[in-house]
Amino acid sequence: MAKGTVILDEQAVRRALTRIAHEIIERNKGIENCVLIGIKTRGIYIANRLAERIAEIEGSNVSVGEIDITLYRDDLSHKNGNKEPLLKGTSVPVDVSEKKVILVDDVLFTGRTVRAALDAIIDLGRPSQIQLAVLIDRGHRELPIRPDYIGKNVPTSKSEKIVVKLNEVDEFDEVTIEQKTSL
Repeated sequence: MAKGTVILDEQAVRRALTRIAHEIIERNKGIENCVLIGIKTRGIYIANRLAERIAEIEGSNVSVGEIDITLYRDDLSHKNGNKEPLLKGTSVPVDVSEKKVILVDDVLFTGRTVRAALDAIIDLGRPSQIQLAVLIDRGHRELPIRPDYIGKNVPTSKSEKIVVKLNEVDEFDEVTIEQKTSL
């Protein structure tokens, strides 16, 4: 497969996450009653990085959890060919009731993943507020969902895909835009 066009390199990813961390702190007037919840898989790594940046800035920690949306997806039978879904587990260390939940993901596209994550969070409790932070917003929404914090807006065509590589999984940070390969 041909390598795509780099839209964020390692430094740009770091700067975007630092900016998002500052925006979260500013909007929430600190981090009291906040919890970051990353959508598996790459959202949790971004949530952990945001928590590190927030701790450096604020001098105190924010709770971080991870959520598996597999069973909440509305396209489950289409994605896995009616096989049993592979569950990755949910782990949220605090009660989300009356908390400000900042949902974190790598790429926002149609909004269906976020919708599934909202359902999963509501099953855990009743937050006072849910905010959305994404590294990349690529457009093409199918649902009325918009992020509160965006690392980078990247207008795309439906024939393109965004590929996020993170050090925790891929051994380097990079975001590229590539042409989808047809099968």
